[in-house]
Amino acid sequence: MDATFTLTVNGQQRTVSTDPQRLLLDVLREDFQLTGTKYGCGEGQCGACTVLVDGEATFSCRTAVSKVDQKSIVTVEGLAEGEKLHAVQRAFLDVAALQCGYCTPGMIMAAVALLRKTPQPTEEQIAAAMERHICRCCAYPRILQAVRRAASELSGVAT
Repeated sequence: MDATFTLTVNGQQRTVSTDPQRLLLDVLREDFQLTGTKYGCGEGQCGACTVLVDGEATFSCRTAVSKVDQKSIVTVEGLAEGEKLHAVQRAFLDVAALQCGYCTPGMIMAAVALLRKTPQPTEEQIAAAMERHICRCCAYPRILQAVRRAASELSGVAT
């Protein structure tokens, strides 16, 4: 039996009537047409589906929509302010921290979550935050560089 859920998605209140066990990933992509969040493994192992739920990096492929009722969800589409990219998005572009780009939205969301909690993370903290994210193109050194660059920009520390 369907139920109605209210979510704040990228700053806008949205409602959806659906099966309570339906995955947040499917609601975002199919109902709200927010296709930046990617389906990767479907098992919460690759990180391509990462979004922020009340500021926490969350695998949307393993999260039932009923678990996020009345919560704030931010997808990669919600990071930019108009045409101005978020510092993490800019850093990924600046250091070419993507190749095919499939994993990139999830990586960016994980980095944003990290930098909100830890504005000047250590190398170990960056690696730990990114370790559950799989990049088949093996751009890991540039991904770590991008996170360091964004941390510097956001904290006002020169690199």
